[in-house]
Amino acid sequence: MTDYIIIGNGVAGTTAAENIRKGDREGKIIIVTDEDLLFYYRPRLNDYLSGDVDEQGIIFKSDQWYGDHDIEIGLKTRVIGADPNEKVVTTEDGRSIRYDSLLIATGSHSFIPPIKGSEKGGVFSLRNIQDARDISEKARDIEGVVLIGGGLLGLEAGNALRKLGKKVTVVEFFPRLLPRQLDEYGAERLQSIMEGMGFAFSLGARTEEITGDDGADGVLLDRGERLPAGMVVISAGVRPNMELAEPLGLDKDKGIKVDERLLTNQPGIYAAGDVAEFRGMPYGIWPAAMEQGKIAGSNMAGGDMTYEGTTMANSLKVVGVDLASAGNIDAENEFESRVVTGENVYKKIVIENDQIIGCIMLGDTKGFNKITKMISDRQDVSRIKDEILSD
Repeated sequence: MTDYIIIGNGVAGTTAAENIRKGDREGKIIIVTDEDLLFYYRPRLNDYLSGDVDEQGIIFKSDQWYGDHDIEIGLKTRVIGADPNEKVVTTEDGRSIRYDSLLIATGSHSFIPPIKGSEKGGVFSLRNIQDARDISEKARDIEGVVLIGGGLLGLEAGNALRKLGKKVTVVEFFPRLLPRQLDEYGAERLQSIMEGMGFAFSLGARTEEITGDDGADGVLLDRGERLPAGMVVISAGVRPNMELAEPLGLDKDKGIKVDERLLTNQPGIYAAGDVAEFRGMPYGIWPAAMEQGKIAGSNMAGGDMTYEGTTMANSLKVVGVDLASAGNIDAENEFESRVVTGENVYKKIVIENDQIIGCIMLGDTKGFNKITKMISDRQDVSRIKDEILSD
């Protein structure tokens, strides 16, 4: 009987466990995580923060699901070491757990840039349920929030706090919002919508210092402006959790390097999700983590699936506005494009050599999945490119 260990209970680890069980009905599967909740939908942390759902409302897999699949789940279990020769991992509470096949699905953590004062009380990032609990507790006592970072995660956190009645000011180093998902025109449209909701913005600005003695009371910008705040939330991207790479002797760079089967350089050890780097790319998006988890789990149980990468695409609501983007959004307007605009709607496809290489959909995401398939399939759209956005 094969012993499987999965470190991490996010989408990659849980999907892997499910697919191991499909291929191996008898093997022992253990998932260990340092979190205290069963697998939950991380994108809904903002709904928890705003009070729209409680903790049970974000849980994806119940106790019964783990029981039905004969999967052991170890919550509040931190792995602190591993030995690839002995094939064991060791936990903070002194346990040694043997494995035949191991999956590293440890995810990522919030990146905190070297801003003076970032260690102060009242400074937060939002990556897991404990972060959301801490922010929620602090939010009861304050009125104004400065959000450092105008990316997807940051804007959603800001909107959750706005729903709680907080005044939210966004500070973004780039001159526009969502620089990875929106070009200049799309970002202006989104900013206008958000200003109508009560958001304030300082774009093209760098935070020099988070001020305050006993705790954060505002931020000082590089242009001399000071923004008062009772709380500061930093949303400056994520970094993979690679603490186990060294003890396991795993090759790493931006993440733990894997091949097309999601195998690392060590036999029997796989990686998937935010922690994995495939062909020089750590994806850091939910669809990639799910796909990688499926392939890793299948292969751990004797399958032979291969991973070819995932189209970088996001489809979600930003402050209640539908937004989807994929591929090369052509922020510099270097390629051929087709654009459709309307009231609170902006849609664009980017074309190179009669193939769609990217798209933006703000306010109306109908047809997005069809377009991302065209991107993945490298479909010739020379005869239909004028009609695609009007379908």
